[in-house]
Amino acid sequence: MHVTIVALGSRGDVQPCVALGRGLRQAGIEVRMASYRAFAELARGHGLEFAPIRGDPREALEDRSGQEWLESGGSMLKFIGRMRKLATFEILRQSLDDAVEACRGTDAILYTPLGAAGYHIAEKMELPSLYMALQPASRSREAPSIFAPALPLGSTYNWWTTILTEQAIWQLARIPFNRWRRESLGLPAMPFSGPSNLLYRDRQPFIYGYSEYVAPRPVDWPAWHHITGYWFLPREKAWSPPPELVSFLSEGVQPISIGFGSMSGAVAQRLSRLAIEACAISGHRAVLLGGWAGAKDLDLPCSICAVDSVPHDWLFPRMAAVVHHGGAGTTAAGQRAGMPSILVPFFGDQPFWARRVHALGVGPKPVMRSRLTAERLAEALTLATSDEDMRARASQLGEKIRAEHGVATAVEIVTKHLSGGSAG
Repeated sequence: MHVTIVALGSRGDVQPCVALGRGLRQAGIEVRMASYRAFAELARGHGLEFAPIRGDPREALEDRSGQEWLESGGSMLKFIGRMRKLATFEILRQSLDDAVEACRGTDAILYTPLGAAGYHIAEKMELPSLYMALQPASRSREAPSIFAPALPLGSTYNWWTTILTEQAIWQLARIPFNRWRRESLGLPAMPFSGPSNLLYRDRQPFIYGYSEYVAPRPVDWPAWHHITGYWFLPREKAWSPPPELVSFLSEGVQPISIGFGSMSGAVAQRLSRLAIEACAISGHRAVLLGGWAGAKDLDLPCSICAVDSVPHDWLFPRMAAVVHHGGAGTTAAGQRAGMPSILVPFFGDQPFWARRVHALGVGPKPVMRSRLTAERLAEALTLATSDEDMRARASQLGEKIRAEHGVATAVEIVTKHLSGGSAG
């Protein structure tokens, strides 16, 4: 059996899929990862084949359209509308055609939301396929879409927010995808309503790589929609921490970790300076993680250490608290470490995870990036490091998450589905 995983997005989107691919390989399945070239080394380092898809997520975020996308905030309409400007049809067509080439010779296709080409390719090649995501997207009357305000308007509101989210995303892609289906795949155009109804009609399994302890499963989800637990990738055995970081950690009290994932450009520069000012106000030491804002080029006080890249599973347990943007992967790492998390969401699913962290009592109330000030961040730092009840809840949640076996559960569901058994 050979499986191709089509996974696009930032490292936080792709790395959990590599973890799942690694688990499938250990179960005796050959796995090919189809993604941006930036993740080739990551995939191959864990024994997966790699097929490149054109595109550079970091480069896309650094131009004007990308910076505007970062500024879309919690508005679903702005998020989707500004996403539309990130790529021309020709650029999109190239990536879609690359995905076709990546899937040749495979027996089944797994795909993420941004890798949705996998669904259409599976239709063309008459292969089984399976949808995988790091955030909830299933229809429910119990909970609204993660992109919608959590308003007490009842089950009808909840249900229609998900339908409208599906349609907003599909209508963004409908014209270029249908043109590609006709011209490259030789398939008829999808109906105006898109593939969502077909997924439910065909009972295609959904697998979600997050913890039910963080986002509980609504009772009205279909039986073939599964929450498996997070998909964590083991740290490379040969990795060792930078000497300057080891020295910094030994020189004083536990610092705060501050990082904003793939954020870059002018937005990241502003956040870097704001974070430094907040630490000065609150008196905290900090590790600025990720090289996301060129922090090493700044005149940093001795209470702050800037590093380019450190595995979260090594760094976070050594911190007093973690500050981040609320990406699914970073949120997962923070919860597993059992540390209080301070979330500064930008857009997309980030406000949803920020709300969940606060609702669970394992982090202060989030502040959208557009409303963040050094004073507000300093106040959140002080609360996260001094509230013993919050710290205890975070520690207990970490214990529960560390006891889960997300990859193994997902592998069992995938292999059962591909072998012709029911995944429900």
